Amino acid sequence: MTVAVRQRPDWTPYYFLLPAILITAAVVLFPVAQTIWLSLFNYVIYDPDGSQFVGFGNFAAVFRDEVFWISLRHSVVWIVGVVGLQFLLGLIAALILNESFWWRGLARALVVIPWALPSVIIGLMWTWMYDFNVGVINDALLRLGVISAPIAWLARPDTALGAIMLGLVWQGFPFFAVTILAGLQTVPAELYEAAEIDGATRWKRFTNVTLPAIGDVIATALLLRTIWVANSLDVILVMTGGGPGYATYTLPLYAFQRAYSGMEFGYGAALALVLTALLLAVVWLYVKRASRELER
Repeated sequence: MTVAVRQRPDWTPYYFLLPAILITAAVVLFPVAQTIWLSLFNYVIYDPDGSQFVGFGNFAAVFRDEVFWISLRHSVVWIVGVVGLQFLLGLIAALILNESFWWRGLARALVVIPWALPSVIIGLMWTWMYDFNVGVINDALLRLGVISAPIAWLARPDTALGAIMLGLVWQGFPFFAVTILAGLQTVPAELYEAAEIDGATRWKRFTNVTLPAIGDVIATALLLRTIWVANSLDVILVMTGGGPGYATYTLPLYAFQRAYSGMEFGYGAALALVLTALLLAVVWLYVKRASRELER
């Protein structure tokens, strides 16, 4: 009679993962839990004992807040405009850098410079470029005859947000350029040769061969960049601080201002969680779409 011996589970792999799990819990999970806890209180930093439990009162106040809706609208414009233009410029740059020319190596190095610069430097540089008196943008437009007088780009409600968006577009398009370029180099040359033999034009080869081949790369890059741009506030903070008025307020900036300038940490936490929920919805839609593509 054979007696089955029950093997003890091998916990060795989990021991190796334990440090990473603990670091993740300390760096990610604990701040998230603390943010959720703060959102349920009217938290006063200089008087923690005087903090009042308000439950979902902060969230109810968020949706009654007119500035929240202004910031949400600006956030949508900000994300769509910045990510869309970054992707378009990055795609064009990647297609150019994928071609063969004698200074291609230098061009590939130079295109990364905006991405490597700190956001504070980007904000200061573009602020000087937009300067009313000595800014190079006003000077160039005046010389070209596009405008007849200097424009205070960052002081006007109708131009401030768009001006900042251009600065962030310049900073972020290298991410798409490098990512898409890496994807382009994985496309087999045989596909282009077969399409050319079939008489496909350059545009047809791009739409029927290139784009399908790098579709996953583009989708992943768009998702990552959407999350990063949606959470970015440093360039806005440097260039305008949210002004004039609320003209350049986005949700992350509004949450930051209410928490650290208004000392309303509970309300700021609630705003941050609303933004998180919106971004998680975008991620869920992406994952759902990707799952459908894999099932086909």
